Parts: sequence; structure tokens; C-alpha cells
Amino acid sequence: MKAVAWHGVGDMRVDRVPDPQLVNPRDAIIRVTSTAICGSDLHPYDGKIPSMMKGDIMGHEFMGVVEEVGPGVKNLKRGDRVVVPFDISCGNCHYCREDLWSLCDNSNPNAGALEAATGGFSAAGLYGYSHLYGGYAGGQAEYARVPYADVGPLKVESDIADEKVLFLTDIFPTGYQAAEQCGIRPGDTVAVWGCGPVGLFAIQSAYLLGAGRVIAIDRFPERLAMARDVGGADVLNYEELEDPISFVLKDMTGGRGPDHVIDAVGMEAHGTGVYDQVDRVKQFTKVQLDRATALRECILACGKGGTVSIPGVYIGFIDKFPMGAAFGKGLTFKMGQTNTHKYLKPLLDLIEAGKIDPSRIITHTVPIDRAPEMYRTFRDKRDGCVKVVLKPHAS
Repeated sequence: MKAVAWHGVGDMRVDRVPDPQLVNPRDAIIRVTSTAICGSDLHPYDGKIPSMMKGDIMGHEFMGVVEEVGPGVKNLKRGDRVVVPFDISCGNCHYCREDLWSLCDNSNPNAGALEAATGGFSAAGLYGYSHLYGGYAGGQAEYARVPYADVGPLKVESDIADEKVLFLTDIFPTGYQAAEQCGIRPGDTVAVWGCGPVGLFAIQSAYLLGAGRVIAIDRFPERLAMARDVGGADVLNYEELEDPISFVLKDMTGGRGPDHVIDAVGMEAHGTGVYDQVDRVKQFTKVQLDRATALRECILACGKGGTVSIPGVYIGFIDKFPMGAAFGKGLTFKMGQTNTHKYLKPLLDLIEAGKIDPSRIITHTVPIDRAPEMYRTFRDKRDGCVKVVLKPHAS
């Protein structure tokens, strides 16, 4: 089969690899009909995620049709159409039972390595996201093996287009969880850093949850336009501001600051000024692994008693953390990988009811053979690229 494989920093290739096989009784094999390039895929692409190996199959946003199931899978059958959550969860451990699916205790066979890297605790296994997270083959391929298939995949019973439900696999639940964990009350103001796909879904989700106003911050005109036109947000291009963003947001909110802030950027934030230059040097020399520009701005901008929600990925220690400001304002921090399974059915219901159309953020749909080109286009923000969907079986 064809699959998008990592061969080094900035080197993605479409390889011919063996078709996946059932390994455990709870496995399923699906024929992938649609898959996508996620912003998180750029982290291994740019060499920011350790333990990648040449030939690793990429991708954690994918859906398709069931081809084969193991004897332990009773809820799926050949021909079922499914979306597959990006985090792999057993369904039986303490964390799965508590709806903390991304913290599953049993799905990462390399838990010890991740524990050593992160300070003593492992999260769930992830598709196509390094050997620290299990070394699972990803879904940017013609076929994919799905472990714990009796727990993870959600059947799509209607004939709704792939493009409307594909993002249930990751970025729609991620944006929704980011907004939900803010504890939004009717009329609240929410500021969102980053108008990529997760930020766009965080904006729309904040309104679904009752926000009165959302302010979106980015520097790319096409993303800001989508945040305004699709998300209904007020937008700020931070490169055009004369004053610090925290000052501007304070003025826009009558001196209070946003009630809640969302960092949908994460470890590769672009910034301005001396802190950004220092972060880049430290990240390049591996003194620190993350650039925390967006997170610092979130903390400094958030109003008193507010929530800092962090769906953006961070992987290591960061410097110049404004703990004094966070403490002084009594801020609450909520963060982590998305508990995708928790949101699959409720968000599918919103899509089918016409309350949100996730397909509106798609800018590029191409055959899987063009994946290496589209990784570069997506990373470099060329051609107005916001979201790429790959078609593994396109003729």
C-alpha cells in the first residue's frame, strides 16, 4: 500500500509498504477514505519530536471503511464507516473510565520511555507520533490498523460527506475541549491565540458554549479572514500592533482583559522582540524544547480569575514563565491532549443538526501522492493553506 513516511527532518515520502495485519483480537483494519495533515504533524516534520525512525508512517486524523475485525470486536463489521480518534485508549483502565481517554494507562507499549522523558507518567498511545507514544503506524496511508477497535472508532450511520466528519478524529474535539475547559459563562469574552485549524474550532466552540465575544490573534491574513468570516471573531494581526497584545486586549475589554484565553499555538510559536530571539536560540541548541511566546502573552493578557486553556502542544521545559502574574490574578490552567472519545457522539450530533460545518476550514484536498509537497505548503503557510485533506485512494 501507499503511506506517507518520515525519513528525517523535512523529509516526507510516499512509500510502498506492507499492508497492515490484525495483531490482537481487538484490532480492526480500515480502508482509509480521507486523512489530513495536522499542525501537530509539523512537530516531527521539523525535528521537534524525539524517537522518530525512518519509515515511520505519519498521520492521526483519518477515517474510512472497516475491512476486517478481530474476534474481540463485536460492535463493528466489514463495511462500517468509521471515524477514528487520534488517541488510542483501552476503555478499561482508571483513566478511560473517568473519561480521561488521552491518559490511558494501557495503550502505550513504550510507556517507560515516555515516563523517563516527561517526569514519571505516560499518556495514551498516539497514531503516527513517534515511538515515545507507542510507535503506532499512522493513518496517512491506504489502510490502517486500529487497536482497541471495540472502544475507539465511531460509526457514521448517515451518508454525510467525509469532509464534514473527518475532523472529529482530532481538531474539532480539541478546539471544543479547549473552549469547554474555560468554563465559559453566557456573554464571556474569550481570546484565542492562533487561527490554525484548532484555533478556528476553539473560536466556533466558544460561541456554541455561550461566549458573547471572541477575539482571535494571528499574523496570517488568510487565517484571520477565516477566523472572522467562518468563526465570527474580532481579529487582531499582532504584527501590526504598536502596543503589547495584553495592553490592546485590556483596552478592548473595558480594562478587564478577556475572561478566558486559549493558547492554540503551542511549542513553535512565532513572536517578536528579544524573548522570541532568546527562545529560538534556546530551542535550536536544545536548552529548551518549546517557544512559549503565545503562552506568556495569554497569561499576561488574561483577566483576573480567568482560565488559561492550552490545547497547543508543549513537550518540555520553558523559560521566562510569568508565574507571578498568574498567581496574582488567580488564574486557572487547563491543558492536555484531547479526550477525543468523550466528544465524538455529541459533536457528531452538532454536525448532523447543521449547527457547525467543519468542512469550511478545508483549503486543499489532494491525492496522497502529493503529501510531501503539501507538508511544505502547510508548514510554510503558502497558497493560503489552512487545512489539507489527503485522499489515499484518489485516482
